[in-house]
This record gives sequence, C-alpha cells and structure tokens, in this order.
Amino acid sequence: MALTLCSIPNIPLIQPGDSLAGILLKALDAMPLKLEDGDILVIAQKIVSKAEGRLVNLTEVTPSARALELAQEVGKDPRFLELVLRESSEVLRTRPGTIIVEHKKGFVCANAGIDHSNVSGPWGCPEDWVLLLPEDPDASAQRIRQELEKASGAKVGVLIIDSHGRAWRNGAVGMTIGISGVPAVVDLRGQEDMYGRRLRVTTVAAADELAAAASLVMGEAAERRPVVHARGFPYPLRESSLQELIRSRDLDLFR
Repeated sequence: MALTLCSIPNIPLIQPGDSLAGILLKALDAMPLKLEDGDILVIAQKIVSKAEGRLVNLTEVTPSARALELAQEVGKDPRFLELVLRESSEVLRTRPGTIIVEHKKGFVCANAGIDHSNVSGPWGCPEDWVLLLPEDPDASAQRIRQELEKASGAKVGVLIIDSHGRAWRNGAVGMTIGISGVPAVVDLRGQEDMYGRRLRVTTVAAADELAAAASLVMGEAAERRPVVHARGFPYPLRESSLQELIRSRDLDLFR
C-alpha cells in the first residue's frame, strides 16, 4: 500500500470569480497528470475563499458594542472582532491576544478562521484586508468536485482544509473544513486486530489525517503550493459531510 502526495505547481494568484476547477485542470495537464478514479485533491481554504470573493476591508466594518467590549479583553481590532462575531455561533474562550469561537459551521477554532496572512485587496492598505472562510465549504468542495469529474471522467474526492489548533496540543495542523466524495470518518468497529480481538471504539478521522499530511506538502508561509494531489487513499471514496467530524456537544469534554 502506498499513499503519494504531490503539490500542484503553477497555480496563479486567485482572484474573485476565478474557476478553481478550470485552473486545477489546466495545472494538472501541464504536469502532466491525469486524474484517476480514487484520486483526491486537497485544496487550501484560502484560494477557495478568494475565488468566492470572501475578502473584506476593515474600513467598511462598524464594530458592535460586543466587539468593542471584546477588544478590551483580547487587545484586537474591534472591526476584526466584529467579523469574528458575525462568523461565529458562540464565543468560547478569550484571553489577551486570543479568541476561541464555535464557527457557524460547528467546528471550534481561533478567530473564526479569519486570516490576514497572504491577503490583499484591489484598493487601500493591504493591512486592512482580511479573508473569511467559505460560506459553505461542503458546497464549495462539491462544486469543484463535480466540475473536475465532468471534465476528467474520473471519480474523485475533494477536501478543503485550513490550519487549526487543538485542545491540549501546541501548534496548528491541517484540518478538513469542507468535503465531497471522501469519507470524513471511517468506522473500524467490529474489525479484528492482529490477535483476533474485535475493535469496539475505533473510528478514524480519515479526512483530517489526509488534511494534515497534505498541509506538510503545502507549507504555511510563502510556498504558493495551495493544492495537493493524493493517490492511494486507503479507504473507498463515498459521500460524506463536515458534520461527521464535529463532536456533538453532549460528548464534548473540552467545553
């Protein structure tokens, strides 16, 4: 068994309205690399958000009373915090320099995933531009996948990933925030271990495992490798959604 990951070169700087599927197909043809059944494309959230026009200029944001209050607690721009509040369903933790929220899509992260790095806009000061996560990452992944499959004839999967921290661990890792055609979680309960004992509780966050591996190939700074092609994923492809990865509140021991 072999899992191979390779970054897709020659991805241009993405602009609002760009067709990511079209850009990816052109880049794959130039490698050359032909999509095959079972292949997965792992895509950095940032280029999906840029293509979907999720850029916001902070000069156009008016902070609410709650955002002004939070600014005193965490020491961040109240306009930025207003966007965090709009993108969140709940503020979970705050401390100077940090705000942890539950995003509207159910996952927990810092700053609602809103990013300053490698972001600029068509006017004004680059420091005033921020990038929100895709409005519906699962739907974004599905649209890209459908276009890729239509053009290539191959049955493929798509992950949209972002870098998140984790409870009890230092450092960020790649995690899935949007998914289409890939099992988010693989249930191994009932299978036998090497001594014939049946597994009772083992489920594998297969999409997140692939997201973390792909993020190593993408890099986190100025590498400009926002898409990774994966071949040899060890589980059959199937429909799934981000919700498979979200632990229900009654089972969440960290809140």
